[in-house]
Amino acid sequence: MTTDPLRKPASQGPPDGLSAQLAWAIEAAQNKKAFAVTLLDLRGLGAFTESFLLCSGSSNRQVQAISDEIEDQLARRGLRVFHREGYDQAEWVLLDFGSFLVHVFSERARLFYDLERLWRSARRTDVPDFDATAGNPPPSESGPSPHGVAKP
Repeated sequence: MTTDPLRKPASQGPPDGLSAQLAWAIEAAQNKKAFAVTLLDLRGLGAFTESFLLCSGSSNRQVQAISDEIEDQLARRGLRVFHREGYDQAEWVLLDFGSFLVHVFSERARLFYDLERLWRSARRTDVPDFDATAGNPPPSESGPSPHGVAKP
């Protein structure tokens, strides 16, 4: 197995210095059972934002519910979305919060666009899927997803 010299290793758990806004967005996504939650730290790469938060939903309705929850939870804390794209089609919803962008994908769109590959030089943090009823990540029975995170 060859390793990509441009790809930074993935870490598990929250990254050092995680902003409160990103933590709120991750929590909101997990409240709606988003899976394959991944944070890409773009600082120092000359990008137009500091971070990408990527997550997936298993249906268009779930993609919309995840994006609604993220937007609602952050708005309650005084953080408004600057721009939103893709909500009606719900294959790839983009929420621009300025210092970070949230990408909520259908499984098919996530595999097709593969932002993790395009931004492979970014520091990547895979956030464990969260089982809200038990208060902890579920055991992985289905193995890792194509994005390196166990799916429920």
